[in-house]
Amino acid sequence: MAARGKLTRGLWIALGCACPGLGTIGVVLPILPTVPFYMATVFCFAKSSERLHDWFVGTSLYEKRLEGLVARRTMTMTDRLRFVWSVTLVMGIGFALMSKVPAGLAILAVVWVCHLLYFFLRVQTIPEGQAPEGE
Repeated sequence: MAARGKLTRGLWIALGCACPGLGTIGVVLPILPTVPFYMATVFCFAKSSERLHDWFVGTSLYEKRLEGLVARRTMTMTDRLRFVWSVTLVMGIGFALMSKVPAGLAILAVVWVCHLLYFFLRVQTIPEGQAPEGE
């Protein structure tokens, strides 16, 4: 049992270390979604180690890209559009690959619309460079 726990913890740490790299690449390449990778990092580190989780939450990457979204559901319009563009591109690829699977197309379309509704109706826009409320 102990060996299995170490292996599981090691896998969470490995995933947690890979995700910020992919998210950082996503800052430059719009095909990779930045925010989901950073959110995955927080999740993986939380599953593996409280110390790693606390470290990542204290980084400027987290503070700049995720803190407002996680704590107060706020984003700048640039971050919101970048995120929605990334999600749309990735889902568009999935849509093209599922052209012969009507159920898959319907599910992807519903998920995509839900993403749009959430990010444009539930996430508040803050001006570029402004700190979210409460800071």
